[in-house]
Amino acid sequence: MPEYLYIHIPFCVGKCLYCDFLSIPFDEALAERYVNALCGEMAMRKDSAGTLRTIYIGGGTPSILSDKLFSTLFACLKANFLFSSSAEITVEANPGTMSGSAVRHMASLGVNRISMGAQSFDDDELRTLGRIHSSREAILSAGLIRESGFENFSLDLMYGIPGQTITTWRETLSQAVSLRPKHISAYELTPEPGTRLYELIGSGRLVMPDEDSIMEMLDAGLERLSSYGYEHYEISNYALPGYRCQHNLNYWDRGKYIGLGAGAHSFSKDIRSQNLGDITGYIECLERSELPLEKSAPIGPEEAMREMIFLGLRKTEGMALHTLAASGLDIPGCCADLLDEGYLRIKGNSLCFTQKGLAISNELLVRIFGRLGL
Repeated sequence: MPEYLYIHIPFCVGKCLYCDFLSIPFDEALAERYVNALCGEMAMRKDSAGTLRTIYIGGGTPSILSDKLFSTLFACLKANFLFSSSAEITVEANPGTMSGSAVRHMASLGVNRISMGAQSFDDDELRTLGRIHSSREAILSAGLIRESGFENFSLDLMYGIPGQTITTWRETLSQAVSLRPKHISAYELTPEPGTRLYELIGSGRLVMPDEDSIMEMLDAGLERLSSYGYEHYEISNYALPGYRCQHNLNYWDRGKYIGLGAGAHSFSKDIRSQNLGDITGYIECLERSELPLEKSAPIGPEEAMREMIFLGLRKTEGMALHTLAASGLDIPGCCADLLDEGYLRIKGNSLCFTQKGLAISNELLVRIFGRLGL
């Protein structure tokens, strides 16, 4: 049974210009109904989970919830699920939505990891992204997390922002490592259709950095973070030894998991399912004591192979050659040119992308799938 649990909290102060996640403006009364609905879903799904190794509360902005709602949420979690004694319990947070007392309250409930969305330490870039906080607020929030006794916290950063330069990106990296997080995620900004950022770029009001600048930023991130002891273990993720995100590693290993909340996904018994994405509909469904399932479908053999390759090659350690061979996938044989050109390499008993390959991994995966007939 799945031992990894995700909970979606879909409330924010306001929607960032680049965001295409399921989120709406915070409303206290609706949030209370939503948390009560989550408790109902937990009770209905408690027998489908094993002893939990990780719990990840994401959003949205989970840190926007009141202490009372966090207490309700964790009381329901503890009433319905068993936790491993070493369970990794993460809450996503944004600067400007935290106080010292709120962070200490999370710790008292058992939260032992906070993932904070800083994105940038340049105020002009933060305004371009539509973030509600300033660089100073992000620095102060990181201080609150440390002072509240959290040894394990992560920072999210973003590169490829319109107007960003290699100089401002290096300054953001320097500021990030000075805050001493155990984990850093550095994502390339991808404008998604339907977002305000996508519209602004399409109209010419904002201009994305060119491809050479993006590559320079990617290389600068690897160089700077590696020099401070952060291990590059996945395309966008770096951690000090012993602090890799166990919850996300389970996704990349194609492990089983349960998703609770509006729009949340689950994967178990080779079936992927998704909850209703309409927040009010999700709540009303559970108020009628009905599971809020929107769709469910089995994963066929070809799709399973594509997922295994796509997820496995995201990790810098790559995929074990014996795993590929057991699945009848001869990537080294059919993609010898990608090895020769320095995009793939064999490291020990594993096949992985090189740094050069990681930079264009999506393009390379299309080529690999084509060669394999997937």
